[in-house]
Amino acid sequence: MKVVEIFDSIDGEGIRTGRAVTFVRLAGCNLRCSYCDTAYALSGGDPEYEELTVPGILDRVHFKYVTLTGGEPLIHKGVRDLIASLTKRGIEVNIETNGAVDILPFRCDNMFFTVDYKLPSSGEEAMMLWDNFEHLTKNDVVKFVVGSDEDVIKMREVVKKLNAFYGAGLPHIFAGAVFSEYPPEKLVEDILGNEELHNVRMQLQIHKYIWDPGKRGV
Repeated sequence: MKVVEIFDSIDGEGIRTGRAVTFVRLAGCNLRCSYCDTAYALSGGDPEYEELTVPGILDRVHFKYVTLTGGEPLIHKGVRDLIASLTKRGIEVNIETNGAVDILPFRCDNMFFTVDYKLPSSGEEAMMLWDNFEHLTKNDVVKFVVGSDEDVIKMREVVKKLNAFYGAGLPHIFAGAVFSEYPPEKLVEDILGNEELHNVRMQLQIHKYIWDPGKRGV
C-alpha cells in the first residue's frame, strides 16, 4: 500500500481525543474538499509515499490504538487485510473515511468508523453515500466540518434524519469548524441555539493548537 506517513501522537479529535495512537496515513483520495488539510496525501498532487506491505506497516505500530486515515484509506487494495491484521493483534482501529466509499465491506470486530458528512462548503456533498449513514453502530462517529451558515442549516437537516432513524441507538456525532475560517464560538452558538443539535459534541482539532497548524507528523 502507498503510505504517506506513520507516526505516533495523541488523537486530535473525536472520541479518542488526547489518547496515544499510531496514525497510518495512506495516499490518495476520491474527493477534493475545499478545506482539505492533508493535500500532501492526495494523488494527482504527486504525494511522497512509500510502498509498504501489511507486515511492514504492523512493524511500525507501537500502540494498541490505530487511526487509519488519508486521503481516503478505504480506496486502497489490501486495506481489508490491514484492518483484519491490526484487529487480530488486539489493536482498536479507527477508520477515518470521507462518506463517499461503501463502509460495509470493511466492518469487523474491534474497530469503528469516523464517517464525514461533507457539508456544502466542502464542494463534495453530492458524493455522500447515504447508506453509509444508515449502517452505523453506537460506537461509530459521524463528523461534520462546518465552514458556513449554509453548512449549519444542512447539518441540522442531517442530524434530524439521524435522530429519527436511530433513536436511542444514535452513533456519536461531532462537529468542528473549518480552522481559521469559521469561528468556533459561532459553532458553539449554533449548537446551543438549535434543539436538534443538542446531542452534537463540539470539537477542536487540538493538535492545531498544540503545534503549528501546518505541522506534519503530529
